[in-house]
Amino acid sequence: MSTIGEFISYIQALGPAKFLRVFWFFVIFEFFRYFLLDLVGLILHRVSLWVNRKKWKRASEQLKKENPLVSIIVPGKNEGKHIFKLVKSLSEQTYQNYELIIIDDGSDDNTPIICKSLLKNGLIDQFYRNDVRGGKASAANLGLRFTKGKFIIHLDADCSYDNDAVEKIILPFYYDKDIGGVGGNVMVRNYKESLVTTLQAVEYFNSVGIGRIVTSQFGIYRIISGAFGAFRADVMDKIQGWDIGPGLDGDITVKIRKSGYKIHFAPEAVCLTSVPNTFKKLAKQRYRWDKSLIRFRLRKHKDVLFPNQGFSLINFISFFENILYNLILNFKWYFYAIDLVINFPDLLVHIMLTNLFLYTTMGYIKLILFGWFRTRSNAPNYYFLPYIPLMVIYFGYFLRFVRTRAYFMELFFKASYNDPWNPLKTSVHAKEKGL
Repeated sequence: MSTIGEFISYIQALGPAKFLRVFWFFVIFEFFRYFLLDLVGLILHRVSLWVNRKKWKRASEQLKKENPLVSIIVPGKNEGKHIFKLVKSLSEQTYQNYELIIIDDGSDDNTPIICKSLLKNGLIDQFYRNDVRGGKASAANLGLRFTKGKFIIHLDADCSYDNDAVEKIILPFYYDKDIGGVGGNVMVRNYKESLVTTLQAVEYFNSVGIGRIVTSQFGIYRIISGAFGAFRADVMDKIQGWDIGPGLDGDITVKIRKSGYKIHFAPEAVCLTSVPNTFKKLAKQRYRWDKSLIRFRLRKHKDVLFPNQGFSLINFISFFENILYNLILNFKWYFYAIDLVINFPDLLVHIMLTNLFLYTTMGYIKLILFGWFRTRSNAPNYYFLPYIPLMVIYFGYFLRFVRTRAYFMELFFKASYNDPWNPLKTSVHAKEKGL
């Protein structure tokens, strides 16, 4: 009998009990969390928008009536080639009552010359420079000192924005006075550049964006992207801005939560960013991101997981969900793989093919079904169709191995303090202070 025939026979012979025994990891964790729970969250999100449509309308009217000053800060190093495009993108915004503050963190390109020229011609409002690189948190905090707005927006210089993005990201503050921070919807701009950028586009499109809508709906949204995030100025003053280190986006989100404020995701506030175009560059980026889970969730902010004077159930759930699905189940998968090797050695090929079929089918259903809940897309759905089967390898193996290495190195060696993304002197200081 051919391999295909054997595989078909294997599928036909699977009963419910045997299927659950072999594919329990997919059924209990992957399918439940990343399909059923996401679908419920998306439906609730749509229902909430409809039920609260008058409240959102009043919020929009109040925003337009008050027309508050918004301070946009853009910290970065060697971003000279992106600054003018950013300034032009912001000049086309529907919301125009903003001040634009650029902070140069020790650049050795032509950033100072470009920014001084823009300042002289009135295209930016303020420009500051760290002669010696202090890191992104240092640069952002420098800009924060000189802001005058009621709301602070943190941007990355190499991104571009829909022309109503600023308006959409500050609107939730008028919808709910308890919201302290709002995350924008980051999408992949260079999705056609290479295979790895396309796979990331599928990830952002099918998982990241959807996941943030769902977690925001359930009140457990956990990371305001540094590429596009908005904050109440009084809240930023209360938490004293950003702390040092890779992963500062997730860190400041937790600080806002611990101060008693809500975090909201604004799916209509769209930001386009260019993602790493090789697997090596992507691994380096994700390695840095993944280390931050250990550094900030299990060390710096571990008090969220234990009863204390400021204990919050919703913050506990947010942390627990993050640690369970990203850390614990990441390692649990290896035990699942070992279980299959030990107990089903003769069926491994069939099991792998079935898993490929299950994950691919779920990917296609999510791409099509969840499309009804998306308000904006940077590419037509059909463009991603051929790449869905590859996402099994991308998610299931490549990103899993990167995460595993990151977790191991951070758990046992605190590798984030040696990350060149942050200057050594600031990392040493952060380690001493336990940041």
